[in-house]
Amino acid sequence: MSFPPRRPSRPVLRRRRRGAALPTVVVLVAVVIAVIVGSRIASDVWWFDELGFLSTFTRKLWLQLALFVVGGLLLAAAVAVSLTVGYRSRPVYAPLSTEQAGLDRYRESLEPLRRVVVVVLSIAAGLFGGSVAMSRWETLLLWLNRTGFGTDDRQFGIDQGFYVFTLPWLTFLISFLTAAVVLAGLGGLAAHYLYGGLRLSGGGQRTTRAARIHLATLAALFLLLRAAGYWLDRYELMVSSSGHVRGVVGPTYTDVHAVLPAKAILAIIAVVVALLFVAAAFGTSWRLPAIGTGLLVVSAVAIGGIYPWAVQRFQVTPNRQSLESQYVEKNIEATRSAYDLADVEVTTYEADTTATTGQLSADADTIPSVRLLDPSIVSQAFQQTQGQRGYYKFPDVLDVDRYASPDGNTRDAVVAARELNLSGLSDNQRTWVNEHTIYTHGYGVVVARGNDRAPDGSPSYLESNVPTTGEIDIEQPRIYFGEGTETYSIVGGQDNEIDYPDGSPGGFATTQYDGSGGVAVGGLLEKLVYALKFGDQNILLSSSVKENSKILYDRTPRERVEKVAPWLTMDGDAYPSVVGGRVVWILDGYTTSASFPYAAQTELGEATTDTLTQTQGSSVQALQDRTVNYVRNSVKATVDAYTGKVTLYEWDETDPVLQAWMKAFPGAVQPLSEIDGTLMAHLRYPQDMFKVQREVLSSYHVTDAASFLTGQDFWDVPDDPTIESQNGAKAAQPPYYLTLRMPDQEAARYSLTTTYVPASTQNNSGTQVLRGFAAVDSDAGTQKGEKSEGYGTIRLLELPQSSTVNGPVQIQNNIRSDTEVAEQVRLLSLGGSSEVKYGNLLSLPVGGGMLYVEPIYAQSTGNNSFPRLSRVVAVFGDNIAIANTLDEALDQVFGGNSGAGAGDAGSPPVGADGNPTQSPAPTPTGTAPADGGTTGDAQTQLQQALANAKQAITDSSAALARGDFAAYGEAQQRLSAAVDAATAAEARLEQAQAPTPTADPSATGAPPTP
Repeated sequence: MSFPPRRPSRPVLRRRRRGAALPTVVVLVAVVIAVIVGSRIASDVWWFDELGFLSTFTRKLWLQLALFVVGGLLLAAAVAVSLTVGYRSRPVYAPLSTEQAGLDRYRESLEPLRRVVVVVLSIAAGLFGGSVAMSRWETLLLWLNRTGFGTDDRQFGIDQGFYVFTLPWLTFLISFLTAAVVLAGLGGLAAHYLYGGLRLSGGGQRTTRAARIHLATLAALFLLLRAAGYWLDRYELMVSSSGHVRGVVGPTYTDVHAVLPAKAILAIIAVVVALLFVAAAFGTSWRLPAIGTGLLVVSAVAIGGIYPWAVQRFQVTPNRQSLESQYVEKNIEATRSAYDLADVEVTTYEADTTATTGQLSADADTIPSVRLLDPSIVSQAFQQTQGQRGYYKFPDVLDVDRYASPDGNTRDAVVAARELNLSGLSDNQRTWVNEHTIYTHGYGVVVARGNDRAPDGSPSYLESNVPTTGEIDIEQPRIYFGEGTETYSIVGGQDNEIDYPDGSPGGFATTQYDGSGGVAVGGLLEKLVYALKFGDQNILLSSSVKENSKILYDRTPRERVEKVAPWLTMDGDAYPSVVGGRVVWILDGYTTSASFPYAAQTELGEATTDTLTQTQGSSVQALQDRTVNYVRNSVKATVDAYTGKVTLYEWDETDPVLQAWMKAFPGAVQPLSEIDGTLMAHLRYPQDMFKVQREVLSSYHVTDAASFLTGQDFWDVPDDPTIESQNGAKAAQPPYYLTLRMPDQEAARYSLTTTYVPASTQNNSGTQVLRGFAAVDSDAGTQKGEKSEGYGTIRLLELPQSSTVNGPVQIQNNIRSDTEVAEQVRLLSLGGSSEVKYGNLLSLPVGGGMLYVEPIYAQSTGNNSFPRLSRVVAVFGDNIAIANTLDEALDQVFGGNSGAGAGDAGSPPVGADGNPTQSPAPTPTGTAPADGGTTGDAQTQLQQALANAKQAITDSSAALARGDFAAYGEAQQRLSAAVDAATAAEARLEQAQAPTPTADPSATGAPPTP
């Protein structure tokens, strides 16, 4: 038997199992991301819920998610659909050509991954679109809750609210849709070219019918969107600068007569060309759309570019004053309205420069309020005299507030909170338990009189010490939330938080937090969530975290307000006040816009930068650097230093932007009527608002269009003459809080002040004569829910251009070059063993002229020293006097009697160590030294005393370094004795060397000549 040959069996193909590693890794990564994101969201929900702002957080979160989804889906769908249509409408047979033959290998390589590529590109476009869309949640909310301004713009007659609320959203919408069409078009072009629907070479039709319809439709959509963009550009001219008139925002003559018509014409042409593309989709030729596109490009160049240039060059430039004046007037009016400068009270001030006896008698209520303490210098004095322990700290720049004195009058005061300073702990104290559960809070507010000092030159305190004592009633002095408190604390679980140092055996009192602030962290879930949030396993594992523990975080006042009201721009200086027996931080919030029609633009960061913001470690910050052209101080905010509670109060009830935000977040802002009178007494006009206004006012004090166009009377804020910034460059002088009476006021008012000098140019650094002085009424009043009459009124004194009153820089130069001042500075420096610091140079329009007052501080170069207020300089006209007190200095300037008392007449002269020094008043001449010694004896004694002082300083430093406080005290006593000896020798030396005058004015009782 024969059998057919047996077919060999085919090899068994075993399908390789895909490894489980990659899916497992992907799932694990997804789980980790979900857990981390979930923990962040959960912690935020708990945090906002504890503060009562949960609806603000959820509304913002859901809106951002919705925008992300919608924006992401739109761009992802545009790319995915375009790529899919390009692939599915490909020709069955690719045209035979060299071009297509070269594309074959790309098609073959791409085919196995085609769907993956489409998905990846779509997801990438979606992520991009989603992230862009969600960032515009504020724009959408303002549009949805828009309100009217009640005033129409002067070009189109449209309510100004259209530009602030609607135009930004429409502009974004057009831009976003244009991006979607462009991405879809690029995807469609690539797909049609790759699969043969579009050819660049070869005979016959270059596109298939399907490709033509697809691409023509996208081109038509793009042109329609571009037409809408051209039309909106007409309104964008109202909020942008064409550069035809320097610094002027809004349409100028060329814009109105050339650019606006050009934009309308281009919009019409774009619509016509779009219709040509629609026609081409159903035709066979691209000729008409190509011609139309070329026409649009040529029109954009000719009508949109060349024609406006020609109008500007040949019509406007030769007739600039007459043609541009009406548009500059619109810009001036809108700018002053946008920055709340419409009601500035301007007065011409003929400043007198001659000092006469009794000249300050009309300013008797201003002079006693002159603040002698410089908040940027006395921080070290606060630290050394009130720091108590290394774990307490005061900010480098203190704040100015007001408190009532025993006589019932309100006086300016320098204030600071004694905050926790973990960096002050020793290395062996820096444990997790100590840093997060033991050392949890600061203690008390220190308040010093602004116009007084202690006998040793240190601040004179209204409220001080630990426990707190003084004239201010503080029921809850603990500072759990403050400007320097940046780490989290876990409190309330046990009674072992260090409260304050005392005389107990342990060295300190303890407390247990029982406030309403903080998020409960006693449960396992909460511990896990916060361990993930802060990346700290100790929260989960430590036995110090009890069942009733709470976690405090995001503890700086500015940070807390910015989180609950992200739509506000916060002032850079939060300040502490005692309100109703509790320490609260007071902050100012601004509503801003960059879309107010015809208003000039301002860089917030540049306008709010001065020497205080550039001081290292300063608590005063400049605003975020962004461009705006509308600002309102619309909200006052408070943060309780013990509970962290945030309260927002409506301050500007007429601000439409605030009204829109209050509609968007109902209940987030309390009405003005809820502000208690005790809080109202500590509210003030904000510094950053005034900085922005003074920057704008430096140009827009000029209200005449012709004068504005010349720019001859523009001003600058002078550089701070007493302080240099960190890099050695000069920065603007900060505004100063002062209680003063302006020439047109009946009584002195708490004010924020600034000076002006002529503007510098590129080729001229500018003269430093005084050109203007501005003060804004900063007293909010004391009645519940009622602002005081006049609050926010800006008064501007304009000095005639012919006047030659010295400005702050010139005055400081004169002070430093004055022989009597130089001699006193030399005495205070003790031969180099101490440093002399010039305090803030205050400017006051009193006595019919300008009075300048500058405190001078002396600080020993030894360890643990601090600046002591030692002298006061007063300047009026060309008269300069330096004395122990402001009273004495004023009397010397004004012929022996100024006519007003400063209230500091009892302050003795002190040196860098706080001990009495020689009076700067002229010493009667013609008498021998008190000890009958010679000049050589006095010189030898002076040199020996200085050598002894130097050795005592060296011994003090060495003793302190090794912890020998007995030796340190002995060395300090030797230093004090050496200083006294040096001062006495200096006095004898001067008496011996002084010439004997022919007549001694002091002998006849005549006042010294200023």
